[in-house]
Amino acid sequence: MSAGAFFDARQWRQVAAISAGAGGIFLALRMLPTGTSLSHMDFRVDARGANPIEFCDPLNPQFIPVVAARSPVVMTIALAAPDSSSGELRAVMRLGTSSGKAILPEDLLVTHTRRLHLLIVDPTLGDYQHLHPEPTKTPGEWTFAFSPHRGGMYRFFADFTPAATGRGLYASADLDIARAANPKGEASLSRNTRATVDGHRFALTTSPLAPRAGRGFDLAFTVRRDDGGRVLFEPVMGAYAHLVAFDETRSGFAHLHPVESDLAREPDATNPTLNFKLTIPRAGRYVIWAQVNLGGREIFVPFEIEVTE
Repeated sequence: MSAGAFFDARQWRQVAAISAGAGGIFLALRMLPTGTSLSHMDFRVDARGANPIEFCDPLNPQFIPVVAARSPVVMTIALAAPDSSSGELRAVMRLGTSSGKAILPEDLLVTHTRRLHLLIVDPTLGDYQHLHPEPTKTPGEWTFAFSPHRGGMYRFFADFTPAATGRGLYASADLDIARAANPKGEASLSRNTRATVDGHRFALTTSPLAPRAGRGFDLAFTVRRDDGGRVLFEPVMGAYAHLVAFDETRSGFAHLHPVESDLAREPDATNPTLNFKLTIPRAGRYVIWAQVNLGGREIFVPFEIEVTE
């Protein structure tokens, strides 16, 4: 065998060894756990069905018709025995794919500091609560507690982001709630988009003043103290304020975050204003709930707007 042939053979053996090693590393990496056993297809519905929920872009806030659409996630809620002293209700929520797979904590991404957001609203839109269920030891089960201020058929909207898709998804369920024996007080809706709570004056104005269906519009949320003092905003779920809009029939919702997204830049304490954008597809009456943390106290404030044709 010539020297050239010897070196050629040795080089080929080196190439083969390197290729085999690289292939082994690739296969090993593919076998490592990714944190979720669910795939992108687990969160798809049959396109032939009517109105399937599509994945939604959080940077383009719109009203999501959750109830009328078909979600690839099945959600049920059952109540446990209430706390007789406080009137607090404990509930168990079950989340699964349409094929029956349980949805686990590792199947969801952390968005706005939590893996799972639960938006609860009563039939009058006068009681709104935002909770974060915690997983139990049973796969697919999540537990939470809440104190209803009213009664009737409450609607629960789940807002979450599957790790397999990285895009927001939603589900809903209804539960008939008896009126609480010791309600904590009921918020009154403000038809002129102004309200006073805990010594703070809140206002929500739209631009244009008469929002039109199907057209984007701006909202300005302002807070002032009655005594003229400084308004001390603190972050709540990764933002200085959240707005959630519901229609009269509770067919869905819109979850909005301020345009001012940089938490390093605190709102002006003497004259704070936060701006939002929204598109609503249909005309009608809408209630928008604002959620803020002022001086360490979370406050929920409702406003009412009318969207024209």
